[in-house]
Amino acid sequence: LSNRLAEIEDTLRHTPPHQLEPALVHDVGRDHEMVNPVEGQLVYVPAYSHIYLREDKPTLLTVTLSIRNTSVESELIVTSIRYIDTLGREIASYIEKPVKLPALGTTEVVIDKDDTAGGSGANFIVEWHADSAVPQPIIETVMIDATTHHSISFSRPGTVIGELPTDQSEGVAE
Repeated sequence: LSNRLAEIEDTLRHTPPHQLEPALVHDVGRDHEMVNPVEGQLVYVPAYSHIYLREDKPTLLTVTLSIRNTSVESELIVTSIRYIDTLGREIASYIEKPVKLPALGTTEVVIDKDDTAGGSGANFIVEWHADSAVPQPIIETVMIDATTHHSISFSRPGTVIGELPTDQSEGVAE
């Protein structure tokens, strides 16, 4: 059993945004109306590199940013993923050029548990757009720590802080 579990774990690898390939999506019909269709947004997503379980002892967390295209028909384009520290300084940018996210596709960014550069008040700023109105994607972070003595996990949704124009499709990565 432990060998089988190890085999399964070996097949689960993180795929950075620039390595995505379009997924095949089955047509689920076109007889539905979109809820709150949008063409592009700027989204703020909290990301906690650590939290305090006791005042003097931080618990380090692995952070996963997940961007999920909820459209069953249309792709969206992620134009920017920036990681910002507690003081509002950009630490990293996770895509060099825009990335196409296929209908119902997902991409992730993982901040390792030992990477404390962001601090307890870190965040991501995600920009995305689509060529036509699409359902709002789900953009959230999941923070987790699991040891033999305790486990903690929680998620935080992104908050839309701006609407973006749609004419931003130049230089899109396939």
